[in-house]
Amino acid sequence: MTDFTLNAVVRSDKGKGASRRLRRLEKGTPAIVYGLGKEPVAISIEMRELFKKLENEGFYTHMLELNIEGADNEKVILKDMQRHPFKEIIMHADFQRVDESTKVSVNVPVHFVNEAECKGVKLQGGILMRLLTEVEIAALPHQIPDAINVDVAELEKGQTIHLSDLTLPTGVDVVALSKGADHNDGVVSVTTPKGAAADEAEEEEAGEE
Repeated sequence: MTDFTLNAVVRSDKGKGASRRLRRLEKGTPAIVYGLGKEPVAISIEMRELFKKLENEGFYTHMLELNIEGADNEKVILKDMQRHPFKEIIMHADFQRVDESTKVSVNVPVHFVNEAECKGVKLQGGILMRLLTEVEIAALPHQIPDAINVDVAELEKGQTIHLSDLTLPTGVDVVALSKGADHNDGVVSVTTPKGAAADEAEEEEAGEE
């Protein structure tokens, strides 16, 4: 069974200077816990432990258990995280408290399945265009999927799979679709290569003469 538990301690020193000392001297990551109408709590997490948990893709979307020394334990989701642009350092993390009976919104990665078998690429000479790498969904914390799988095996050249075409687990909704039909973005499509598109256009013009 996957362990989505993190140990943390309440952080009394705040500010940029304190955060720098925490990361440099104590090898910790400053973080904040907020939400559900409660006061935010500043915490610190051992950076090595956090990096280890992040190796599991599900950690980004699953409900987590924060065991906080000096405060109540919290059920949360990872809402945001800042990494150093070139060093192996997690600068800061934001955790949002969750109620197991209330839907939350979270970005979930998109996994494209059967790319090598895609009809529009393999048989029709098209190019697979990945238009989205993640989708914002709304679901109860325990229903949040690790990822959304999109099967492109039958996708033909000129076709697009939109948000409304996605197969989602029970209880999971795409947030964008609640905003209206004009937010039904494309997720993946198969297009004609640029050079081939020009050739096809010339052939069509020649056929009309």
